[in-house]
Amino acid sequence: MLYHIMKIASRPFLRLLWRPEVTGAEHVPASGAALLASNHLSILDSVFLPAMLPRQVTFVAKSEYFTGNRLMAMFMRGTGQVAIDRESAAAAQAMLDTALRVLDSGELFGIYPEGTRSPDGRLYRGKIGVAWLALTAGVPVIPVAMVNTDRVLPPGAAVPRIARIGVRIGKPLTFTGDPGRAQDRRAVTDEVMRAIQRLSGQQYVPAYARREAPRRAA
Repeated sequence: MLYHIMKIASRPFLRLLWRPEVTGAEHVPASGAALLASNHLSILDSVFLPAMLPRQVTFVAKSEYFTGNRLMAMFMRGTGQVAIDRESAAAAQAMLDTALRVLDSGELFGIYPEGTRSPDGRLYRGKIGVAWLALTAGVPVIPVAMVNTDRVLPPGAAVPRIARIGVRIGKPLTFTGDPGRAQDRRAVTDEVMRAIQRLSGQQYVPAYARREAPRRAA
């Protein structure tokens, strides 16, 4: 209930200021489990994508998003996002466990295969968690490209700017393979990243993005 209230309250505001252009929304199934695999330019990716779709999308987000800006923290909780301590040694497994629970319930789970926000607007090599989830849960992967969210709220910025947002959604991808086999996980991940790159038009970097350094308390 809170999720739908938050969406109804926030969507007109988001549309008025940032005029998001959504293409390919018909590729998101009306029911059933699926992975939404997106590039990651800004914290706002986890705001605009769920807000623009009729179905709930669950992401895991670093715990700092829930303890900083009060409005952001309220939105993240209200839209069903799950906090995770990225500095914990068990963070990766906790994310996968959460994703499987969501998918097993027939819901949508959002994942950023790069593992962190792009430091320079380019698209970086994907990590194999997206492939492990797709092959283990047997669900389709829907590629997504977020556009200009880094212009609205780049890393380190506190006040959003005005720029038009784009949300580009591609056709679902289905895969077969062994989630325990490294070659299968890598092949699936690389295909997902190619699909995202075709939607986003970003320059691809065949290396992992460097994770943002945790902010120190003032």
